Amino acid sequence: MRAALEAAERGWHVFPLRPGSKRPALHGEQACTRTGPCVDGHLKWEQRATTDPDRIRAAWSRAPFNVGIATGPSGLLVVDLDVPKDKGSSDAPGGAATFAALCERAGHAVPTTHRTRTASGGEHLYFTAPTGVRLTNTAGTIGELVDTRAWGGYVVAAGSITPAGTYEPLCGPETAPLPPWLQTILQPTLKAPQTPATALTAQSCQYADVALASESRNVATAQPGARESTLFRAARALGRFVAWGDLPRHVVEQALQEAGEAAGLSASECRSTLRSALNWSITHNQAGRRTA
Repeated sequence: MRAALEAAERGWHVFPLRPGSKRPALHGEQACTRTGPCVDGHLKWEQRATTDPDRIRAAWSRAPFNVGIATGPSGLLVVDLDVPKDKGSSDAPGGAATFAALCERAGHAVPTTHRTRTASGGEHLYFTAPTGVRLTNTAGTIGELVDTRAWGGYVVAAGSITPAGTYEPLCGPETAPLPPWLQTILQPTLKAPQTPATALTAQSCQYADVALASESRNVATAQPGARESTLFRAARALGRFVAWGDLPRHVVEQALQEAGEAAGLSASECRSTLRSALNWSITHNQAGRRTA
């Protein structure tokens, strides 16, 4: 009950899960008597989830229910970083490692936000969903063992207990907004059917395009005294995408050249900085890939 009330205080809509389980404790449609809350039609767990403390106390006083958080009504997008199912495969990357690599490839650090440890040893990263966008659940869209929960989904709240272990909070209470680069990947778009290999290539290019736009913006808005160092860091960050084949070198050079000149650097200063930074980054990342 305490865990449910704490989640509700944050504005998160909760509903009971069966004691010791991750399954909803509410009746299904076939067993619905069309009475009480369902008098006008069967209400599923997403519709029954609430932040009303009186309803929560009444429900959790009946049994030691676990706590489900309906992510959609709560305005949340939760990234679920799972662990490999085969415990004997110690070299298999988990969801956390995959997500960290994707963040690096997008040119960003792993976001700092509210997170919990799952009973299996994975992690849930909580983000505030963008307004005006109805994101839904995904499975493997971002990467292997990286799923998301939004409308139509729920997560088990910290404080819940299962036979595999307890769901525990890992860091502070602040929930960060969903990063724009991640929203770009999750945003529903109409696409032509793709083979898995084509889809992977398209996703890599999408990361690269987001990174190129972000770094160019950073360079163009850099303040005097930090313009050349900002350009240098941007070129090193984007050089990895050139090394990986996700961006042509001339595209990166042109975008950063224009951004550097817009910030007030001379054309020759931009060319010199770009040449050295890109050469280093491309060589370094190609060597790292061959070693890997």
